[in-house]
Amino acid sequence: MKIVFMGTPEFAVPALSAIAASRHEVKYVVTQQDKAKDRGKKVQYPPVKEKALSLGIEVLQPEKIKNNKEITEKIAEAAPDVIVVVAYGKILPTEILSIPKFGCINIHASLLPRWRGAAPIQRAIIEGDETTGITIMHMSEGLDEGDMIISESIAVESKTFSELHNELSVTGAELIVEALVQIESGTAPRVAQDGTLATYAPMIFKSDGLIDFSKKPKELARLVRGLSPWPGAYTYYNGETMKVWEVFPLDNEAVCPAGTIVKVSDDGIEVSAGGKTLLITEIQMPGKKRVKIKEYLKGNKIEKLDVLG
Repeated sequence: MKIVFMGTPEFAVPALSAIAASRHEVKYVVTQQDKAKDRGKKVQYPPVKEKALSLGIEVLQPEKIKNNKEITEKIAEAAPDVIVVVAYGKILPTEILSIPKFGCINIHASLLPRWRGAAPIQRAIIEGDETTGITIMHMSEGLDEGDMIISESIAVESKTFSELHNELSVTGAELIVEALVQIESGTAPRVAQDGTLATYAPMIFKSDGLIDFSKKPKELARLVRGLSPWPGAYTYYNGETMKVWEVFPLDNEAVCPAGTIVKVSDDGIEVSAGGKTLLITEIQMPGKKRVKIKEYLKGNKIEKLDVLG
């Protein structure tokens, strides 16, 4: 089949690679525009563009996708059987959705209808889901509301966002190839989502990483894992931002106010949180590398009974 691939971040790269390695023909790759890096000194390509160029596939980078006659005509002239969309980053208008013979197919990083929206991986971790997964779905005009083709679940366990992201991207690549076989043979199902079970995963902002020590240690541990590596969980110590990279919830009772440092040792900083304590074992201070507490204490002080936040 003839495919137009639309995607932008690293998450979409394995899927593009898998489709390009199959017997299908990728006519175009559509991705978002290049961005200036390091205060405009260097132009950075989207990861999908870098992969497409290495594969010899023509790349299209429209500034906008809606009401863009030029890009709509160019995609239509390619006469794609399917458009595959993976984290493209913009909502596709009706004029694009209606082009391909078999429709537009999306790789979504959750078990729909749970976690429709922009940040399904992070939200699954932060909210304590035991499992998440990949859903391959037919696209519609609604936000992640289309009929489902195939899905596969993955255990969340104690994975960080980065770890789960990488695992899901590989699974998505495997499933999209399987779904394309079904679409071509006419056997791809259309399973309607139960909208009453839908939950939404809004976009993550830097402010989401601020640690609220009134919450239970297990909740805070999920926050740290769910926002690693970006934007990262953080608090404040002596007026400076302290990024928190690794924590362990403890079952110790705490009588001090939330955020109070109750113990400092080479093992970590034990902090009052939600009536229990949270052990912070790896941090990063402004302009410094992330380090274990043991290393940090060799040249710096953290005082018992100081308050974080």
